[in-house]
Parts: sequence; structure tokens; C-alpha cells
Amino acid sequence: MANYQALYTNLRQLKLDRFAEHLGYLLDHQDEAPKSLSDALFELTTAELKYLEQKKINLRIKLARFPYEKTLADFDFSYQPGINQGTIEDLGSLRFTQENQNILFIGTSGVGKTHLATAIGIEGCKQGISTQFIRCSDLINKLQTAQVQGRSEEVLRRYARFQILIIDEIGYLPIESVGAKLFFQLIERRYERKSTIITTNIPLSKWGNTFSDKMLANAILDRLVHHAKVIRITGRSYRMRDHLIEKKDNSGPDLSGFSSQNKERSSETL
Repeated sequence: MANYQALYTNLRQLKLDRFAEHLGYLLDHQDEAPKSLSDALFELTTAELKYLEQKKINLRIKLARFPYEKTLADFDFSYQPGINQGTIEDLGSLRFTQENQNILFIGTSGVGKTHLATAIGIEGCKQGISTQFIRCSDLINKLQTAQVQGRSEEVLRRYARFQILIIDEIGYLPIESVGAKLFFQLIERRYERKSTIITTNIPLSKWGNTFSDKMLANAILDRLVHHAKVIRITGRSYRMRDHLIEKKDNSGPDLSGFSSQNKERSSETL
């Protein structure tokens, strides 16, 4: 034990932080649960490797730019009985990425489209798959700005390389001709090479209005829907549910019977 502090310092300098943290615990319990040198080293190195892997996962999640961190376990399927839980869990296995399939979540605002897309993307990050989340309006702005700056090829190539690209909220804002053409170029580059996840609040039949060009919208849809899982969500809004719960919680105690009780006591006193 004479060299323990020196060993601890060496581990810290080598950035083997979890190894160093677990070393003390292992030594403290060596009498009651003795381990061979090889078993001890295996346990310590395993703890270090798990820590390093978690750091990589956290970094991938951060770089993916999700709006929040939510998993499929967080999703309340009982509130949306129209969603097939088995289908969603299969998508969570990421089997669709092996065949470069796309996913389209279609439904009104607040039904959980972004939650599901994000949860699948986070699972991708956990499994080491390059993933990126971006709202449609932000993507169009980046593509148009890059074109003005003469960098459209660079930006198109960047978004084309992600194995999973989540494009959120198509349909909330109209897309002008230039943006629509750039969007088509991106989808064309990803077609049958990568997986794209789309969330939209409008039926596919009305995409022509959003993209200001029905022919171009059809070309985009043709590439997105081919080899795709289309999930239509026709349910209630989670946001409205949460709002009503919060409103109820903040409404204070129920005093509906207070007035009549008070009158009865007053009459008895008189």
C-alpha cells in the first residue's frame, strides 16, 4: 500500500479516472471479497471502458443537437392508443438503418412526433450511428445562406453524410422555390444511401402547397416514401394534456362547499 498514492496519481495523469475511483473501493473490500490480480485489473479496466463509451455517447447526443433528451421509455403509449407500440419499438432497434429506410411521422401538433423522432435518434447515438436533428426551417435557411456564400456543395455534403438525419416540422412554414430545390438536392443525395426521419403536420397530399411546386414536392415525396415507414398519429395533444394538468394543480383547493357550510354555521350562531 506504500505506493498507493503514487499509483493513484499516475492513473489520474493517464486520465484513467474511473480506474482510479474504483481502485480504492476494490482495495477496501479485498479482505471480504478477495480478487486475483487479473480479475481486479479486468474489473477496473471494464469500469474505465464503460465510462469512456458513455462519454462518447454523451458527445454524440450533444453534437446531434436534439431539442431535448427523451427516450421511447418516456413515451406514454396509453395516451396515444392509435400508435402501434411494437412498430415503434422495432424502429427503436434501428433495423431500418441497415436497409437505408426512411421514417415519416404525420400528425397534428403535440401528438408526439418530435418525441418519437428524437428518441430514435438518441438510440442511434447510443449505438454509434452518426445522427443529426434539425428543424426544417433552420435547414432551409442554412442551405440558402450557403448558396449565397458559394458553399452550398459543402453544406449539402455535410447533411448528406449523416446515417440518420431528422428533419422536424415540415409544413409549418412555406418553402420558396430556391429552398425547395436545395431541399430536393439533399434528399436526392440521401436516397437509398442513408435514413431520413421526417415529422410533418400536413398530409403528404398537401406538400405541393408547402414546397410551392407540386412537381418538385412529388419528386421529394417519391424519394422519401420509397423504402419508408409511414406512421400516422391521430390522437390527442400531449401539450394540451400537460397544460390542463398544470392548470388543475395551480387552481388551489376546492372551496365549492365552503360558502354553504359557512352560512349554516352563521345561522346556528344566531
